[in-house]
Amino acid sequence: MDRRRSHTISTFSFFICLLLLFQASSSYGSPSRKSGRSSVFSLFNLREKSRFWSESVIRGDFDDLQSSSPGRVGVLNYTRAGNIANYLKLMEVDSMYLPVPVNFIFIGFEGNGNQDFQLHPDELERWFMKIDHIFEHTRVPPIGEVLALFYRTSVDKVQRHHLPTISHINYNFSVHAIQMGEKVTSVFEHAIKVLARKDDVSTNRDDVDALWQVDVSMMDVLFTSLVDYLQLENAYNIFILNPKHEKRARYGYRRGLSESEITFLKEDKDLQTKILQSGNIPEGILALDKIRRPLYEKHPMTKFSWTIAEDTDTAEWYNIYLDALNNVEKFYRGKETADIIQSKVLQLLKGKNEDLKFLLEKELKSGDLSNLHAECLTDSWIGNNRWAFIDLTAGPFSWGPAVGGEGVRTELSLPNVGKTIGAVEEISEDEAEDRLQDAIQEKFAVFGDKDHQAIDILLAEIDIYELFAFKHCKGRKVKLALCEELDERMQDLKNELQSFEGEEYDENHKRKAIEALRRMENWNLFSDTHEEFQNYTVARDTFLAHLGATLWGSMRHVISPSIADGAFHYYETISFQLFFITQEKVRQVKQLPVNLKSLMDGLSSLLLPSQKPVFSQRMLTLSEDPALAMAFSVARRAAAVPMLLVNGTYRKTVRSYVDSAILQYQLQRMNDRDSLKGAHAHSRSTLEVPIFWFIHGDPLLVDKHYQAKALSDMVIVVQSEEPSWESHLQCNGQSLLWDLRSPIKAALASVSEHLAGLLPLHLVYSQAHETAIEDWIWSVGCNPFSITSQGWHISQFQSDTIARSYIISTLEESIQTVNSAIHLLLMERTTEKTFKLFQSQERELVNKYNYVVSLWRRISTVTGDLRYLDAMRLLYTLEDASKGFVDQVNATIALLHPIHCTRDRKVDVEFDLTTIPAFLIVLGILYVLLKPRRPKPKIN
Repeated sequence: MDRRRSHTISTFSFFICLLLLFQASSSYGSPSRKSGRSSVFSLFNLREKSRFWSESVIRGDFDDLQSSSPGRVGVLNYTRAGNIANYLKLMEVDSMYLPVPVNFIFIGFEGNGNQDFQLHPDELERWFMKIDHIFEHTRVPPIGEVLALFYRTSVDKVQRHHLPTISHINYNFSVHAIQMGEKVTSVFEHAIKVLARKDDVSTNRDDVDALWQVDVSMMDVLFTSLVDYLQLENAYNIFILNPKHEKRARYGYRRGLSESEITFLKEDKDLQTKILQSGNIPEGILALDKIRRPLYEKHPMTKFSWTIAEDTDTAEWYNIYLDALNNVEKFYRGKETADIIQSKVLQLLKGKNEDLKFLLEKELKSGDLSNLHAECLTDSWIGNNRWAFIDLTAGPFSWGPAVGGEGVRTELSLPNVGKTIGAVEEISEDEAEDRLQDAIQEKFAVFGDKDHQAIDILLAEIDIYELFAFKHCKGRKVKLALCEELDERMQDLKNELQSFEGEEYDENHKRKAIEALRRMENWNLFSDTHEEFQNYTVARDTFLAHLGATLWGSMRHVISPSIADGAFHYYETISFQLFFITQEKVRQVKQLPVNLKSLMDGLSSLLLPSQKPVFSQRMLTLSEDPALAMAFSVARRAAAVPMLLVNGTYRKTVRSYVDSAILQYQLQRMNDRDSLKGAHAHSRSTLEVPIFWFIHGDPLLVDKHYQAKALSDMVIVVQSEEPSWESHLQCNGQSLLWDLRSPIKAALASVSEHLAGLLPLHLVYSQAHETAIEDWIWSVGCNPFSITSQGWHISQFQSDTIARSYIISTLEESIQTVNSAIHLLLMERTTEKTFKLFQSQERELVNKYNYVVSLWRRISTVTGDLRYLDAMRLLYTLEDASKGFVDQVNATIALLHPIHCTRDRKVDVEFDLTTIPAFLIVLGILYVLLKPRRPKPKIN
C-alpha cells in the first residue's frame, strides 16, 4: 500500500515537472481560419454595362485557369486566396435580370388627333427615360382583412418567408415607342364612330350631351388585327389613343348591353321570342382573313427606342378595315333600336365570351332578365392577347371601393389632352391679357411702397414675361398678338440691361445685368423661327409626366405584377379535385346548379399549353357526412358589417360567412384520415388542387367579403341563391352587383392564386410602404382579376404571369441553393496540403457551376423572347444542375476535411541560458523520486 502511494506521488510530481517545463518553453499551433467576406456582387448586373449579361463575371473554362497558374505559382495563389471561393473568384449571386420587351403604340399623336397634339421623339425620350426600366420582382405577404375599418390593405410584415419579398430576380424593360400615322388614326376614329351606340335607348332624340358606348368586342378585333398585321405579338403592346371626337358627348367602352338596353329587352317579349327563334346567327362583322406585314424583324431590346410607322407600312390594313367598317355602318344605318339590340344579342350568342353566352341563354329561356346586369363603361381595356389600351379622349370614368379605400380610379386618374394641352392652345387674346395683368400685379405686389433699384424692377419684369411666354406663347399654332408686343418689349429690356455696363453703376448691378443678358441669349420665345422640337411648355411637361406615370403603372400592374408570397412550381399535370358540398342529397353532378362545362373550361384556361388538366367530381352531402357537417358548422360565423353606400346611406348588415382558417383546419383533420386524399397526393409530376364548393340556399360568403378564397393547400368556394348582391365596390356612381349563384369568376381568381400566386390587378407590393398598395386604374378587361367586367377569360398577360411565376420560383431556389454552396466555399480555408486534392476536384466543380450559369443565361434569353414553353423545359434540368453543384461542393469539402483533421503539430522548444539549469533540476528531482529504494527487513 505504501509502495502504491509512493508511485502515485511520483507520477503526480512527474506531471508537475512537465507542466513547469512547458511553461518555460513556447509552442506554436496552426494558423486560425480566415472568414470569407460577404458579397453584394450581382452575377448579371446590367445597370450601366450591358443589356442583359456581363460576360466578364462568367467563369472561364478549366484550361484557362490551369494555364494561368502553373507549378509553384498555383500553390501560392491557392494559399494566398484564403478560401476556396476567393480562389475560384466565386461570389454569392445578388440579382438576375429577365428582359421584358414592351411596345408603347401611340395613335393620334402625329398632329391629326385630339387638339391636333403632336408628340416628338426627343421629348418622349426625355420623359420616358425617367421611368424605372429595371425593378425587382416582388411578392405580397399574406393579406389580412382587406375591408378593415378604413378599407386599407394590411399585410403581415414579420412573417418569415421561404422566398424573399423583394426577389433576386429583376425585370429589365426594353421600351419601344411606335407612333402610328394618320391612316391608322383615321381607322380608329371611324371605328369609334361606327361601333358606338347610345347608352340610354329610352329616348330617340339626338342629345349632344348623351353618353355613348363603344362595342369593345368589335374593337378587340381591330386591335388584334393591327398587332398581327405588324407582327408585334412577341412583345407586350400598350396602345395610347388620342382620337378626335366630333361630338361633345362622352363615350366609353363596354362589353355586352347597357342597363337601358337590358330594360328594353326585358319589356319587349316579342323581341325575346324573335331572338330565340332566330336560327341564322350572323358571323362576326369584322371577321376577316389575317394579313401580315412586319414592322420590325426583332424587338430593339434597348432601354428606349422610337419608330414612326409610315402610312405605307399600314396601307393594306387601312384599306381592308376601312371597307369593313363602312360595311358595318351600312348594316346599322336606318335600323330601329329593337333591330340593333337583336343584332347585338345574336352576336353575343355567337361570340367567344362563354360567360355572356351562358347567362343570355339562361335568362332568355327563363323569360326573366332581372338578373342580367350591365358592365361598367371604361376608357381602358386589357385584351385577351398581349395588348391593352387607354383612350385619353374617352370618359372620364371612376371605379373602385364605394367608400374608403386607396388608389381608387377617379376622373383625374388618366392624363387629359383637352384639359392640359387644349387648355393652353385655346386661350384667347383677352384671356391672355388678363393673365398677364394678374401675373404683373402678383409679382409687383411684393414690392409695396418701398423704393427699389431699377435693376430689380427690370429683372422682375423679365421673370414675368419669361413665365408667360413659356405658358402661352411657345408651341402655339396661331400666334397671339400680345406675344409679338412682348417680343418688342424684350428687345427694349435688353438695351436697358446693356446700359448698366457703364462705370457709373454699382458692381452688384452690373453682375445682375450680365447674368440676365446671358439668360436671354438662348431664348427664342417670341420669334417666328420654326423649331422642330419647340413644344416644351409647362402644360406639355405636366401631361407627359402624367402619361409616363400611367404607363409605368401598366408595367407594374399588367405586364409584371406582384404575386402572392410562396414558391410556385411547374407540374406537368394539374388534377382538380372538385368537392361539391350540398345541404340535400343530389343524385348526379349534372343536377347541381353549377355550369360544369364553363367551370372546367375556365380551370383549363389557367394551365399552360404544355400542362394537362385532370378533373374529378365528388358530391358530398352534409346530412350524410357527420364529420363534414361538423366542420362546416364549426366554421360558419355571422358578423355585423357596417356599410356606407354610394349615395351616402349608412347600413348595417348581418352577414353569414365561413371562416376559412377554421374550415381549413377541420378539413385537414379529415384529410389526415385519408377520407379526402386523391390518387396523386404524393406525385412529383402531378399537383392536386382540392376545390371545396359549398352550395347553400341563404347568402353565404367566405371571410365576410369573398365568394372564394385561396389557401395554402385548398381553395374554398361558396355559392348561394342571391342573384344581385350589392358589393362594397362601385363603378361610375353605381354599386356593383355580384351574382352569388355563379361564383366562377371568383373561383378562377382564387385557383390561379393557389397555382401561381396571381393577385387582383389593383394590388401591388410597394417597397416604400413595405406593404401592398392599391391602384384601381388597370382593374379592367373581362378577366377574373378585374372588377369592371363580369367576364373570367384569362388574358395572355395573365398566362405569361403564371409561366413567369413558375420560372422565377425555380430561379430563386436555384440562386439560394448556389449561394449556400458558395457560402460553404467561403468558409473553407486553403492550405498547401490540400492543393493537390483540390486540383483533382476543381475541373468538375467549375464545370458544374458553369453549367448552372449557362442554364440561367438560356432561361433568361428564351424568356426575353416570350418563349415560356421553352423555358419550362429547362426548369427540371436547372433543379438537377443546382443540386449537382451543391453535391460537388459537399464532396470536395468532405475530401479536404481528413487532411485538416490529421495535420501534424510541431512543437518548437527555445533554448536559452535558463533552459539547461531547468533540465538539470528536473532530472535531479526525477532521480530522487524514481530511484529504487532498498527493501527494509520485515520485523515481526
